[in-house]
Amino acid sequence: MPAMLCGQADSSVRLKVMLGDGRTVLGDIDITLLTSVAPLTVANFLQYANRGAYNNTVFHRSVPGFIIQTGGFILAGNDFTTRVPQDPPVRNEYNISNTRGTVAMAKLGSNPNSATNEFFFNLADNSSNLNNQNGGFTVFGRVANASSQAVVDRIASAPVPSGVFISPWDAMPLFNYRGGTPGSANIIIIQSITASDPPPSISSNGVVSASAFGGGRSAAAGSYIEIYGTGLAGTTRGWADSDFTGSVAPITLDQVQVTVGGRRAYVNFVSPGQINVQVPEDIPAGNEVPLVLTFNGMNSAPVNIAIRPFAGGLLAPASFKVGDVQYVAAIHDSTKKFVSGGNIRDVDAAPAVPGETLTLYGIGFGPITPGVPALAGRIAQGVTALTKPVTIKIGEAEAKVSYAGLAPGLVGVYQFNIEVPANAANGDQPLTVTQGGEAIAQKLFLTVKAGQ
Repeated sequence: MPAMLCGQADSSVRLKVMLGDGRTVLGDIDITLLTSVAPLTVANFLQYANRGAYNNTVFHRSVPGFIIQTGGFILAGNDFTTRVPQDPPVRNEYNISNTRGTVAMAKLGSNPNSATNEFFFNLADNSSNLNNQNGGFTVFGRVANASSQAVVDRIASAPVPSGVFISPWDAMPLFNYRGGTPGSANIIIIQSITASDPPPSISSNGVVSASAFGGGRSAAAGSYIEIYGTGLAGTTRGWADSDFTGSVAPITLDQVQVTVGGRRAYVNFVSPGQINVQVPEDIPAGNEVPLVLTFNGMNSAPVNIAIRPFAGGLLAPASFKVGDVQYVAAIHDSTKKFVSGGNIRDVDAAPAVPGETLTLYGIGFGPITPGVPALAGRIAQGVTALTKPVTIKIGEAEAKVSYAGLAPGLVGVYQFNIEVPANAANGDQPLTVTQGGEAIAQKLFLTVKAGQ
């Protein structure tokens, strides 16, 4: 027995569209059902779908630039005149505008509460017409993704020959029709309606700042964050040069989008279980804001994340943790090798020495000057500087910071060039970073070879 379709928030269905002879598949149309705004209408639609009433129903009306309509008549052989048995009408629930890509119920012209089984796809912005007549036409769904909309448009592109049928089939679109009596091979049908993939789901406590930079529970504008859950994407990859528009990072990657506080984030990495994004700028700090992930046209439930003015973290990946000691990923300026005391796996021993320059990388350290190009979503160019300076200590000795700004050629990553103090102590020393009078949350160490 097929699984029952249910009208949970943001659930979706898939219409398999083909020609009536069963030989040509036109594609699938995924519809996101808007239960929260039209619960009675969605329930009515699902009653028909669950008992198979929409199976083999024809697209019997097509008005170019306006709508395509279905759900009223069943194809059997070459006959398309059998009506779908009707349930009692459903009360009108007009709430959402009839814009392109929305799905709405058809009804009688003089009765707002007369919708039963027929429904239509809006091919254009029909709000000025359909929102204002007969109580407004109830939108109960949206075409979920671009590939589905392409199928809708393909149906709409089929010619409507004049004089072939009488009303109510006189506007029926026909595929590959070359005259004579049309048959099932010319008629477009919904073969079936089934549940489509569930919406993306973000895990409890599944939003953190980038784990290689501390993995905290808060973020700042321009921070990278990681989102964990299920059904988050259909591919696994990071952004590539081809995803950029000039120097601007993508806000959509393989049908994945994320909003933070209602603003589009920049999508850095996608996979079914993890998404990495860069937080956009101009999000008010000091409060929690909702994060929503969209995949294939379906939205996750919102999850809150705290936005702070500064939420700094230095690059210190899990591979640089030895026992309970987390080492920072510092790089010798002279050799471009990582600093290590020889105890980090696959990293040669190369401790820091007083007087040399090291490079550190970080995220979440806030605004920069000049502000062009922007902190978020742009490849950094030239020399920039933090508007709120940092103090970096190695043990008790303060390091000279010769550069603290965005790393040229990267997106939203900060670079710190520091000089190891002449009086730095020997051995594993705490490395502390303070910004605005507050130390970053990470507890980091750096190996120093002093007294040489």
